[in-house]
Amino acid sequence: MNKKSSQPTVGLVEWFRPGEYEHVQQVLSDLKELGITELRTGVSWADYYTGAGKEWYNWLIPTLAKEVNVLPCFLYTPPSIAERPKTSAPPKDLKAYADFLDVIITDLGAHFEWVELWNEPNNKVEYDFTLDYGWFKFAEMVGGAAHWCKKRGKKTLLGGMSPIDPNFLRAMFERGVMQYIDAVGIHGFPYVFDQMWDSWEDSIRPIREILKENNSSAELWITEAGFSTWQYDEFKQLQEFKEALHADASRVYWYGLRDLNANLPTVAGFHLDDREYHFGLKRADGTSKLLYRLWESHGLAELSNLDFIKRTIDITNTSDKEPYTLITGGAGFVGTNLAKRLLEEGKRVLVFDNLSRNGVERNLQWLHDTYGDKLEVYIGDIRDLQTVRKVVKHAEAVFHFAAQVAVTTSLDLPINDFEINARGIINLLEAIREQDNPPPLVFTSTNKVYGGLEDLEFVSNGSRYYPADKTIKANGIGEARPLDFHSPYGCSKGAADQYVIDYARTYNLPAVVFRMSCIYGPHQYGNEDQGWVAHFAIRAIEGKPVNIYGDGKQVRDILFVEDLVDAFLTAQKYMPEISGQAFNIGGGPDNTVSLLELLKTIGRYRGEDIDLSFGDWRPGDQHYYVSDIAKFRKATGWYPKHNVEEGVAKLYRWLCESRGIEAPLASLKVKEESIKKVAVV
Repeated sequence: MNKKSSQPTVGLVEWFRPGEYEHVQQVLSDLKELGITELRTGVSWADYYTGAGKEWYNWLIPTLAKEVNVLPCFLYTPPSIAERPKTSAPPKDLKAYADFLDVIITDLGAHFEWVELWNEPNNKVEYDFTLDYGWFKFAEMVGGAAHWCKKRGKKTLLGGMSPIDPNFLRAMFERGVMQYIDAVGIHGFPYVFDQMWDSWEDSIRPIREILKENNSSAELWITEAGFSTWQYDEFKQLQEFKEALHADASRVYWYGLRDLNANLPTVAGFHLDDREYHFGLKRADGTSKLLYRLWESHGLAELSNLDFIKRTIDITNTSDKEPYTLITGGAGFVGTNLAKRLLEEGKRVLVFDNLSRNGVERNLQWLHDTYGDKLEVYIGDIRDLQTVRKVVKHAEAVFHFAAQVAVTTSLDLPINDFEINARGIINLLEAIREQDNPPPLVFTSTNKVYGGLEDLEFVSNGSRYYPADKTIKANGIGEARPLDFHSPYGCSKGAADQYVIDYARTYNLPAVVFRMSCIYGPHQYGNEDQGWVAHFAIRAIEGKPVNIYGDGKQVRDILFVEDLVDAFLTAQKYMPEISGQAFNIGGGPDNTVSLLELLKTIGRYRGEDIDLSFGDWRPGDQHYYVSDIAKFRKATGWYPKHNVEEGVAKLYRWLCESRGIEAPLASLKVKEESIKKVAVV
């Protein structure tokens, strides 16, 4: 495709139903975050003449126009005046459309410059051309409206064709419409509705030829382009957006900001085509997809420069038989540290990640910049079974970290949590089972599979809780502890945990489960819900208060990520002996800390105490959890090498250095002392 030297004017498309006041405010907020000032939206002729329709549009258009430049698209015949009682039919009186626009321009014309005349006139759902062979009625209706709109001082846009059809445009010239048109719209949905898509260049060329043949000065706009993520391919959405920006068009309007509400019908009907529901930059619940996050974080101009966000491997190429280690969720904190170790050992690594967590693109960029061609990347989603099958095909070992990781998120979005954690592991296990020589799998589960430990008695000694049971106090929680799934997150991870063990038993797959305690270390961008050690340190470095859920005396065993990587590689080494088993993995009894104690340590590095606030306990939050790591140590000889002071100091220094801040002397002193200890030993 020929790349343009300049970028087109970029806008977004969002359609509003009457009464969606909150939706409008959300969209305006999103547009502001993205720095976008152009918005295309629909004005339904049919809705305007309902009881509350006029009031709605008299509020909507001025409200939008205060914040953005509005491109209103006028469409949908009131069924009562249509040839047939449906919004896609032409009106019985073709002049009625121009009369409607005259009313709108009189009442609201101060708020927009352009008028878009209908939407997708060659799409039977939007305009039923079987009632108007040759578009003669449409030409008379739209031509008359365009003529009148220009007399009223408005610029006119011929509603976007979908599919892009030069024959339709030629008909509009032949019927005299184009003499009143200032811009022509086209729509394109590559690989969604336009399955036989070639390129924007190939699609636009014949339209340009028709305009040239007729000596037309009309501009060409892409008034709607988009990609549905109904199969979870958010990377492809990003890719198609960037392609549209290089198209030979004066403007590009991308559809849309929010996924459609799954409880509502589309124009075509209720879930007759699920692709219709997933075109948004954000999901219907307001969470961001990949394109939105990168756009917001880096700006529109920089999107094309993020060359590390790519697919470096062609998974459709079955001839590529060089094996690799597959790390799902490989751009995350744990995955990045494992990839680093393997790449330094000269191994070929495929990082498979959907980049759904904030900050992970920084990890991916670091891996890309540090290891270059040694690293393979495939931006994809664990819920996409066909893609999972393809990335597993040439894997010699698999580490599965891709997951929804927060209890709080699972409470808000339990279906999403299930699909990622539970369905995701089934996709992976089935892909592994299909191989002639199944690669060994290490799966990271969670200590949450043991529930809230409500049956245990805990005693407080001032800064921490500890169990009244002396055996548990000395050794921690062992694998013999009954499973007790709390929260949707506990259920989904627990189900995945059990599926891995059962597939190992039933299908003789080489696989082990790590029931993880708290992991911390470099490349961790923690928050309140997950990665709390890093979260505390980040808040301290930024001089912000920390919110504690509960009283802060909760005790955890924390494990430095380099020690965890040792455990992963040890598990692969001992796979024949340990397959089909679950192991509790953490810092163990020698590396325990309460939240208050950790904050005191971090405050010492910072040089002053950290401001704290306290909130209610969260569901399923354990007062105490310490891993009994004896089973894995006995089986393999592995044990943690970093104590709490050494590990937290390393994390704190890395967080400072990654922000360009000089590491505090207190943390450097810990490093010096640890070096002396090693020298003495």
